[in-house]
Amino acid sequence: MNPVSTTLIKEDRLDTSAGFPAAGLAVLILILCSIQVSLAASSRDTPAGLQALFRQYLDRAFAMRPLDATRLGDHRFDHRLDDISPEARSRWLDHCQSTLRTLRREVDPRFLSADDQVDYAIFRQDLEKSIWLAKHTHPFEEDPRIYGDYINDGIYLPLSQSTLPRETNIANAIARMRQIPRILETARQCLRAPPRVHTETAIRQNRGAIAFFENDLLLLAGDTPQKSELQQAGRTVAASLRDYQKFLENDLLPRARGDWRLGRQRFNEKLALELDAGVTAAEVLAEAESEFARVKRDMYVLARQEWPRYFPKAPLPADDEEGRNDTIRRVLTEIGKDHGEPENLTRDVRQTVRTLQQFITDRDLLRLPEPDRCQIIEMPEFQRGNSTAYMNSPPPLDPNASGYFAVSPPPRDWDADRVRSYLEEYNRHMLQILTIHEAYPGHYVQFEYANRCPSLIRRVLASGVYVEGWAVYTEQTLLDQGYAQGDAALRLTQLKFYLRAVANALLDHHMHCAEMSDDQAMDLLVRQAFQSEGEARLKVIRAKQSSCQLSTYFVGRMAHYRLRQKIQREMGERFQLGRYHEAVLAQGPVPVKFLPDLVRDSLGLARR
Repeated sequence: MNPVSTTLIKEDRLDTSAGFPAAGLAVLILILCSIQVSLAASSRDTPAGLQALFRQYLDRAFAMRPLDATRLGDHRFDHRLDDISPEARSRWLDHCQSTLRTLRREVDPRFLSADDQVDYAIFRQDLEKSIWLAKHTHPFEEDPRIYGDYINDGIYLPLSQSTLPRETNIANAIARMRQIPRILETARQCLRAPPRVHTETAIRQNRGAIAFFENDLLLLAGDTPQKSELQQAGRTVAASLRDYQKFLENDLLPRARGDWRLGRQRFNEKLALELDAGVTAAEVLAEAESEFARVKRDMYVLARQEWPRYFPKAPLPADDEEGRNDTIRRVLTEIGKDHGEPENLTRDVRQTVRTLQQFITDRDLLRLPEPDRCQIIEMPEFQRGNSTAYMNSPPPLDPNASGYFAVSPPPRDWDADRVRSYLEEYNRHMLQILTIHEAYPGHYVQFEYANRCPSLIRRVLASGVYVEGWAVYTEQTLLDQGYAQGDAALRLTQLKFYLRAVANALLDHHMHCAEMSDDQAMDLLVRQAFQSEGEARLKVIRAKQSSCQLSTYFVGRMAHYRLRQKIQREMGERFQLGRYHEAVLAQGPVPVKFLPDLVRDSLGLARR
């Protein structure tokens, strides 16, 4: 019982001589109790109270972790880098724990609207996840790549994305550059015996960082009266990084014997927190295995139809598992020969973007963002190593900033055979699918819609399952609606790309829970999922370095696809695809388990 109510009842027992009839007194007590409880609820269990607590949480978190603030578009702390000492990181954990206690004590979700109950659940779950990660993972001791984030993103993001005046951004970058030696010293003190794969990536990325501070920094900053000061700061950082390179190669790498596997129990726990999708690791695995077989059947049907086009005089291979795999692989190999040149990759992507924008508008698949702030750039050298492309969308707290779709050409030191393999993997067909996924109507469009969402909690605490799932969902959707006019080679390529998402979930689980070896992983990706050897090796490295994230693509795509089918069946002839897509995007990047009710409400449907 509410303590206020108990007090009133005790006081009433003392006041029975006041002359009230017993029944009337009981009614009065109930009314007073109701008023007191309602007043208490209205003062602390309101959307304003929830949002105020979240803002307080962010303010303190950003003051302690300025790089997170920069990434999210809050530039108040762009002149500072985090204190990442063990003592400071302990304060990060304390902040999460105390905020979670305050949230549970001061906000009762029963008194919130349905929308605000979703926000409450997102906030609470994010705090619980942060606490779990702080207690069960140790990146500052086990992953040297994390220090590179402060060195690279800490400088690159203010210079490339902030909407503050350029002179301010340069001054902030210079101030941060002077703090990089402190970051490097903490790395030397904290890193123990990290996994070798993490250390090798850190070594490669640090070389890129040295090149950035020596060569690309001034190009990024542009013509500025601060050039001399910026150049000197860059030289100083580059010298520090060259010393740090010696530490990474000569000191850390020889003792880099840590185990990168998360283990079944921690994987299961982390997956539930990361996905927040109402599914278990075992359920994800079972569904991925089933979907993997289905997609390969569809690929074989297309490859068999395309076989005479590419091999007019050769008999179709035998219709058994080996023959079907051979049919798919050989057709995909021929499709891959239609590729561009390294120096033209960004130009080709720009042309694809124009075609996609026109198609989306003509078919009324959704309203594209206005103004369009998506820039297509060549991926900076220091960010290469794990992916061919990524979308860095305008951050939620600085939504007027530019977004950029970064495309990575093959590194300059690759030999001709490796470059050819890379270009055949990212051929003209694959680049179209990748552009759909990363930009239109994938990540870029989704994040532009997200930045318009009125909920700060949803904008900041974006669900990776929703985000990646939407991007994968759009790949098939555009082809289903007629993009490229039924080009079978493009459809087969799209299915190959989707099979990669399904394989991601299988790889994620087996690498961390089932002792899958590198050879077994390569067999899954190359022989069974038709990836190039180079692409597969990068994916194996990524799986070792990012547990649970690889599962978000598949789980999210299935959630988006199922919801679309269900809503379309419920609405029948009233269903409009563009309106549906806008209803999904308008919710912000929420955990997918909340989408059905939110989308139905937005479309005016009764809940089922």
